Amino acid sequence: MPALNEIAALRSETPGCAHHIHLNNAGASLVPRPVLEAMQNYLTEESLHGGYETFAAHAGAIAGFYDAMAKLLHTNPRNIAFAGSATDAYARALSAIPFEAGDVLLTTDDDYVSNQIAFLSLQNKLKIRVLRAAKLPEGGVDPQSVKELMEKHRPKLVAVTHVPTNSGLVQDVEAVGRLCREREVWYLVDACQSAGQMPLDMAEIGCDFLSGTMRKWLRGPRGAGFLFVSDRVLEAGLEPLLPDMAGAVWVENDRYLPMDDARRFEFWEKPFALLVGSGAAVKYALDLGLGGIERQVTALAEHTRQQLSALAGVLVLDRGSRRCGIVTAFFEGKKPADLKKALDGAGINTGFGATVNALIDFKEKGVDWALRLSPHYYNTHAEIDRAVEVLAKVS
Repeated sequence: MPALNEIAALRSETPGCAHHIHLNNAGASLVPRPVLEAMQNYLTEESLHGGYETFAAHAGAIAGFYDAMAKLLHTNPRNIAFAGSATDAYARALSAIPFEAGDVLLTTDDDYVSNQIAFLSLQNKLKIRVLRAAKLPEGGVDPQSVKELMEKHRPKLVAVTHVPTNSGLVQDVEAVGRLCREREVWYLVDACQSAGQMPLDMAEIGCDFLSGTMRKWLRGPRGAGFLFVSDRVLEAGLEPLLPDMAGAVWVENDRYLPMDDARRFEFWEKPFALLVGSGAAVKYALDLGLGGIERQVTALAEHTRQQLSALAGVLVLDRGSRRCGIVTAFFEGKKPADLKKALDGAGINTGFGATVNALIDFKEKGVDWALRLSPHYYNTHAEIDRAVEVLAKVS
């Protein structure tokens, strides 16, 4: 396959590049041809030979997903579960925490909206308490605040989103992980926007669960995600609220045994074409190298910020001492619909966020919407410059 510096070759392996300037990789990336072909071939075989028969014939490719994902996360295949999405994986992990009334769940202002809603649902239904740690002056969760709240409230779970969907911020999940390990507190990390964009090492992060999706920076299919499950979780016997026969064995009329690995967090029915495609996507990223991917993505994002900052009336919203491939900006006096119309007309894919997606963050920044540009390694400076040129002409 091409190397990271062979941009033309990488773009030729990405059919969508011929049709759009795709700067919406934080939403869903363009799938490379090897991933597309892996899924198409699997579906074709299913149509010819049957679902169960195709599954049996592709046992090696299916196992390859777990091997590749384990390599990506620097862990073991037994610690990997496939899921239908990042939210699916996250919910299964969250359901395994043995909450009781009065327990504390400690999180951050910048955690993903779906996670925040899930926390509040648990607060309503199980009578737990949801607390949020303070932020650093430059943005991102303050580990000292986490430490103080942990010492005061002894939370049952700490949950942190690594990269918020609404900004280029990268939160210090490693520092929070050290605090959780020292106090033996369960730790859940949302890596939906970081997996595939930067290296992830489960030992360095120190989490008990880490969830992610395939459709964003990993350039895999929609409807596919993953969950890392630590040995500590498995040894403690934690399991999802509603396992099925993939996650447990029915051994007596009134008793079942959970699987001894992360499969206890899986369901029996899976979209195996998407699973095989996910394995191909992870292998594609591994072959390119996550360190190089991060450097290229970060450089493109910084170029985007510089170009946007040069426009009159544009406020680049990204904060944090470490920033990544998500760029957000507010255009004073402009309407999101007008910007979107101009970008769509030029064949440029981007994303937009509203207050409901980042309630706390947008209120603090004094905005009620933001344009989100998220370049990947197959994008070019010329594509970014073209997008900024179109935005500059919106009246």
